Amino acid sequence: MSHLGVPILRFALAALAVAALSGLLFPLRAAIDTAALALLYLIPVGLVTAGLGQGPGIAAAVLSFLAFNYLFVPPYYSLRVLHADNVVALMVFLIVAVVTNQLVGRTRRSLDLATEQGQLSTRLFELTAALIGQTDLDAIAAIVLQQLQAAFRPEWIELHLGIEPGGRRVRRSLPAEAGPPQGRPTVSYPLQGPQGLLGEINLWMAHARLTTSQERLLAAIAGQVSLALDRARLAQAESRARVLEQSDALKSALLSSVSHELRTPLATIKASVTSLSRGEVAWDTEARRDLLEAIEEEADHLNHLVGNLLDSSRLEAGSLTPERSWNELSEITRAVLARMRTGLRNHRVELDIPDDLPLVPVDFIQIEQVFANLLSNSAKYSPAGTRITIRARETGGAELLIEVENQGPPIKEEDLARIFDKFYRVTAADRVSGTGLGLSICKGIVEAHGGRIWAENRAGGLAFRFTLPLHSEGAPPLAGEVS
Repeated sequence: MSHLGVPILRFALAALAVAALSGLLFPLRAAIDTAALALLYLIPVGLVTAGLGQGPGIAAAVLSFLAFNYLFVPPYYSLRVLHADNVVALMVFLIVAVVTNQLVGRTRRSLDLATEQGQLSTRLFELTAALIGQTDLDAIAAIVLQQLQAAFRPEWIELHLGIEPGGRRVRRSLPAEAGPPQGRPTVSYPLQGPQGLLGEINLWMAHARLTTSQERLLAAIAGQVSLALDRARLAQAESRARVLEQSDALKSALLSSVSHELRTPLATIKASVTSLSRGEVAWDTEARRDLLEAIEEEADHLNHLVGNLLDSSRLEAGSLTPERSWNELSEITRAVLARMRTGLRNHRVELDIPDDLPLVPVDFIQIEQVFANLLSNSAKYSPAGTRITIRARETGGAELLIEVENQGPPIKEEDLARIFDKFYRVTAADRVSGTGLGLSICKGIVEAHGGRIWAENRAGGLAFRFTLPLHSEGAPPLAGEVS
């Protein structure tokens, strides 16, 4: 229906209401007093004003005045008035009808304003509640599009959002699969923040312009969106500052730990080499062998430390990707025990690995590093002369369960999960050496293989347990593929 047709329909309904009341009252003209009839004619005036507006209400008042005069005030079927009291009555009726129209119209406007304010408050509350805690631009854009669609029912919405002027922007539209209608948007509303322009809202509406209430609602929504974007900017800045602070703390801890760890073996190597190179002392065979073993042991320790540092940096960068091949677990353990024979010389290492254990698709070097770190930790924290046991079993869930158990002291329950955190130590650093990276590297390597790792207190000590999947992208081991 055209914009012109709506007012005409309202005035036609006003006339119909007056005609309907006149038709009902006309047969009762002789039985009802003129004053009562005048009051009854005020009914359509109030109803039409309340339902259709003041313009149709005024029309209903005038038509009621004419119908009342024409049908119910002598002489009938004429607009002439013979008696002065009837003239006064008609004038009073017209004045009362107009006043009634004004009062009802004012009440209707107040009700419409209150309803509009309620809807505005509801929309803003829903938008604010949905935006609380949101720092992601895509999530904010999705929420704003939904609220704009519900509030304005436009043909198309285009939204540009950014957290900082000149920074990353997102562009979203609704409906997403359709393009914008022809022509410029009905309204373009900028999103201003404390730092400058943050974005823009473009609406294509079915009608030419927004109503006053819609303009107020759009301004309020734009204000809330700007506040949300500024909160997201502050949250991201805080997050970056926190990350930088944590990174600085980690670097300080790493430098402090590594400097101590490097200094001790280097001092031993330096002293041994110096003693051997000088000809002032005639070293016998046994003494020379002890010095050479010390050099070898400390060199292995340095190699282990550097390997942990490299693995830690790869984990930090997300580049520690396993190069899988089918391997025997017993072969991996034998290799690591041969490499660590000097560091484990004060402990008894027992292997409990069945001969019929299936092949496992792993990165040989990385899993060897896991065993080396767990064995090094076990040797470091358990008394000399105690036993370290390596066990492996196949579970019913297509994975291997491996266990490295030592006879060291138990760990508090609250520390069991945290011992795999970087730089976390249960024992004070001045009592036990180390960088605090070994167990965190184990966790990263095992999880990169699709397994999990944890620690458990046992009656006689502590056990590190981890799992490794027995499948590699669903492919079975091939003959000759064992490394």
